[in-house]
Amino acid sequence: MPQFVIAPPAQPFVPVKGGGAFPVRRIFCVGRNYAEHAIEMGSDPTREPPFYFAKPADALLTGGADMPYPPASKSLHHEMELVVAIGAGGKNISVADALNHVWGWCAGLDMTRRDLQNEAKKTGRPWDMGKGFDLSAPMGDLIPKGSYDGSKGKIELRVNGQVRQVSDLSKLIWSVPEVISNLSGLVELAPGDLIMTGTPEGVAAVERGDVLEGFVEGVGEVRTRIV
Repeated sequence: MPQFVIAPPAQPFVPVKGGGAFPVRRIFCVGRNYAEHAIEMGSDPTREPPFYFAKPADALLTGGADMPYPPASKSLHHEMELVVAIGAGGKNISVADALNHVWGWCAGLDMTRRDLQNEAKKTGRPWDMGKGFDLSAPMGDLIPKGSYDGSKGKIELRVNGQVRQVSDLSKLIWSVPEVISNLSGLVELAPGDLIMTGTPEGVAAVERGDVLEGFVEGVGEVRTRIV
């Protein structure tokens, strides 16, 4: 065991409903995985294979805590998502075997500094500061996989009690097993990895004071207030 020259950083984790904690290694995010959202972002969903970006593990915000409005942005957007927690790693995982690598599920928000992301797109630069900023990944409690397979069920986000996003997981362009299989062909997945599976249409800006309440049928809720 090495002798660290500074104190090791705290281990990021997501609480498990009923007790316990899931240690988080990496957070992968699937871009434009609902057709209607791809269209509203100016893309053709029939032509794009899955693509990915990442958030640092310490971007997690859990327990319904408030989210500070991030600096350097005037356009903070919500993106409601189903999150997959990987419990068994692997590479080149088959679609048929993919769900055997899942530990559990939760509801999550991919919060986005849209102005920074759009500027990065225009200049051909990375999206990191638009997506991977501090506390940009609010998540609800994880539930164990059980018989749930992420193939269908309502996904919804309300802002101040008003519906902003609503769809069904059956509308994912790439299903959860297909995403796991595809991503494992690019990187070796490991226990502790989270995969945010994409957001439906209806993404929009939020302001300080707004209360965000997300729901995934059969999984649970995520809640935060922008401060």
